[in-house]
Amino acid sequence: MAVNEGDEVVLSMVDVLEENEELENEASAVLGGSDPEKCSYPKGYVKRQALYACSTCTPKDEDPAGICLACSYKCHEGHDLYELYTKRNFRCDCGNSKFKGFECKLYSGKDTLNTNNKYNQNFVGLYCTCKRPYPDPEDEISDEMIQCIVCEDWFHGRHLGAISTESVELQEMICVSCTNRTPFLWAYAAQLAAPSVTVVSPIEADVDMSMEETEGKKGVKEETENKAPEPSAEETPTCKSEGQQPSTSTASDQKPVVNGETACKRKLDEAETETCKLEKLKAKAFVQKNTAIYLPYNWRSKLCTCQWCKKTYAESEVPFLLDESDTVLAYEKRGQSSQESDTESRDPLMAALSGMDRVQQLEMIYEYNDLKTELKDYLKRFADEGKVVTSEDIQDFFEQLRSRKRRRVDNNHHYST
Repeated sequence: MAVNEGDEVVLSMVDVLEENEELENEASAVLGGSDPEKCSYPKGYVKRQALYACSTCTPKDEDPAGICLACSYKCHEGHDLYELYTKRNFRCDCGNSKFKGFECKLYSGKDTLNTNNKYNQNFVGLYCTCKRPYPDPEDEISDEMIQCIVCEDWFHGRHLGAISTESVELQEMICVSCTNRTPFLWAYAAQLAAPSVTVVSPIEADVDMSMEETEGKKGVKEETENKAPEPSAEETPTCKSEGQQPSTSTASDQKPVVNGETACKRKLDEAETETCKLEKLKAKAFVQKNTAIYLPYNWRSKLCTCQWCKKTYAESEVPFLLDESDTVLAYEKRGQSSQESDTESRDPLMAALSGMDRVQQLEMIYEYNDLKTELKDYLKRFADEGKVVTSEDIQDFFEQLRSRKRRRVDNNHHYST
């Protein structure tokens, strides 16, 4: 519990312990799924990993580049880095041609460029439609930053056109620009999206598609975008009816044909229509807005997986939506699980003891257990009573500890003589 002492806000030890635990859990979630020792380049385009951009090596006026967690520690220590959180399908750039002679210390022989990597404004330290840094020294408004699961840019909640009425930590957000280029997702949003409140802010003028444009194209969208995707002639699957061979007649000859390949095509179309989840959702009334969408984490399992919808995902460059392990939540759970396993198998005390002789080990164990027990008991009294721990209290604790240690040493010396 925070306590006001004059103009200064003082935190109780309970607050400090809870805050430290929360920060440790967040760090474990984000970094636990990435290797801090080995460059991730040999793994290829990693499905999801923690990334950084080095403004020291690749300034804003040069080509953007991203580096893995290990390279941020080993190759770019002391450099100015932008923390990018996590990105999907990315291969570490450290030491390639974008770094102009700077070599990766962890892995040599990298390709000149990673052509499948995708970059956005985050790699030069800018975020949101307002294109501002984070944290922004000029922004006096306290606002949560939320990552879009499609473009993976970060946005201020007030610049998304709508604010979720539920915890965004349990949701996936698709920004305004991405909903405009994947309008078919509105059919799912109408049934699955979390409740939200529409907001109006000056930044809407900077959004890729304005409210005026949306209204002007509304009729067209309802007539075209809300229809099931039509495959091209080249991509239309063919089949053989029982006892018949595929037709080899011309297009004009096929118009009146009701059997053979044409009949099979019609049957396939009808079968797909009957099983397409998206087509069924589009039959229901829904409104396409110019706002972000907030969806629960299990929404991906509801997506249609028919061949026409898969084609649409590929054309819209969002095939990853069908992969539930692509989510940030899934990545964080893997990181936390890995961190817990590492903690259990690699105790810091045992690591320190392994380099000592028997006598030193016994002394270290005694001192460690003594300090751990006494500090825990000492701080527990403050936590139980909701009191704050001052610097004088900490100094007093260690002075008492040193005093007891001196008495033990003096007693041992006395007995030995």
